[in-house]
Amino acid sequence: MEREQTDAVWLDDRMALSLAELARCSCLSEDELRELAAYGALVPNNPQEAEWTFSGEMVLTVQAAGRLRDDLELDPQALALTLTLIHRIRDLEAQLRGLRAQLPRRQP
Repeated sequence: MEREQTDAVWLDDRMALSLAELARCSCLSEDELRELAAYGALVPNNPQEAEWTFSGEMVLTVQAAGRLRDDLELDPQALALTLTLIHRIRDLEAQLRGLRAQLPRRQP
């Protein structure tokens, strides 16, 4: 699938994007995005609504998903697992940074 050039957009977690907009940002199909959501790798703002919307921070996630799918030829299930592990690593790194910031500074 050929990547579409898009305009720069300021990402904001308060921004709401439709499934179609997220598909355009990622080069993934809407069906692939639905499947990633079914596996828990993507979380809609309100999963009970008929028309799903996603926060702006999901753009980075789906762009990474598109690259991973293309570069590693991952099926949706492997892609969902990979995204979940990447998110977990990022969370753990943030926790580690927070804990390190609480340590007293060493004096030379």
